[in-house]
Amino acid sequence: MPAQTPPSTPTSYVALGDSFTEGLNDPDPDGGFAGWADRLARLLAETRPRTDSGHYDFRYANLAVRGRLLDQIAAEQVPAAARMEPDLVSFTAGGNDILRPGSDPDEVAERFEAAAVRLRESAGTVLICTGFDTRDTPVLRHLRGKIATYNAHLRAIADRNDLAVADIWALRAVRDRQAWSEDRLHLSSEGHQRVALLAARALGLPTENPDAPWPDAPVHTPAELRRENLHWAREHLLPWVGRRLRGESSGDLVEAKRPELLPLR
Repeated sequence: MPAQTPPSTPTSYVALGDSFTEGLNDPDPDGGFAGWADRLARLLAETRPRTDSGHYDFRYANLAVRGRLLDQIAAEQVPAAARMEPDLVSFTAGGNDILRPGSDPDEVAERFEAAAVRLRESAGTVLICTGFDTRDTPVLRHLRGKIATYNAHLRAIADRNDLAVADIWALRAVRDRQAWSEDRLHLSSEGHQRVALLAARALGLPTENPDAPWPDAPVHTPAELRRENLHWAREHLLPWVGRRLRGESSGDLVEAKRPELLPLR
């Protein structure tokens, strides 16, 4: 599928989405989260010269907030990004919708395309990401068919609207346990880095191989694996399920970490 041709040296980038783009479980030195979008912004900024003030000639905003559904992103983040008129927007949304019981990936995709079309009118390049292959993910593996259907729609949307695509479904590196943090729902720091490299390649930047082999991981005994699974279920799975049963979101009291399009140091 032909990808959209981005400006040779983007000078501004706005990231939209949920916890994936906010960067959960990839800690930054300031006590917050970095994530693949921040890492992509750094890769893009490094193609630009520095100004006299020491900043890169590059501006970046990250409006993503954990737990956000597609309609919330379309209502809150898309208009804000459109007003900024950046060279590049990354738009990842719909994953939380697909995880909900009874959701229809066909209908979610229709709403996604409507938001993407609006972004396409105001941004130089729009980058989207396909969903993860969950075949090896506890609890989420039974949603693999819905995610694959949604991904097929995303690729068609990209083709119709000339969007760039980072195909995470095909990124074998994120099927490895080392790509995931302790909660098994969000990427580790190295997992975020692999996605950032993939996204950079989708935009035409030369990078390291995002699918490079992982270093050998420690081998666990069956007893150790059982203890690890029990700990994960108690500390992460049950609270996650409980929030959904109560209709709560982890992002109810969270605001965007970088709401303004500002120079990147």
